Amino acid sequence: MMDGKNDIAVVINGRIYNLSGYEDTEYLQEVANYMNSKIAECKASDGFRRMSPEYQNILLAINIADDYFKAKNQTGQLAAADDEKEKQIYDLRHEVIETQIKYESSLRLVEEYKEQVNALSRKIIQLEAEKAREV
Repeated sequence: MMDGKNDIAVVINGRIYNLSGYEDTEYLQEVANYMNSKIAECKASDGFRRMSPEYQNILLAINIADDYFKAKNQTGQLAAADDEKEKQIYDLRHEVIETQIKYESSLRLVEEYKEQVNALSRKIIQLEAEKAREV
């Protein structure tokens, strides 16, 4: 037995099986519970009960494969949606940075305009003072 490998006795369809794997025993029990659920789901159908054991096993395998492909498809869709959201976040961060740069540039312009207004105000005061002396 390899290090870290778990063994557990589980009941599937009324029979005891020994499952072995590197996953924890709770996971292995979940697998057995899933199998029991799928078997019960299939057995609920009158048509399934009339099938030969070979056809029953094939139908059970098809149902499990269907679940697998649906889950795989959903995982792919979620991954694509996640990628799209990551792209949107990247774009928004870029937009925030651009806006911040524009804002800081605007602040600098405001400060420059304030300095120009102050300089012009001083010039007006100086010119008014000179005009007052001339009069």
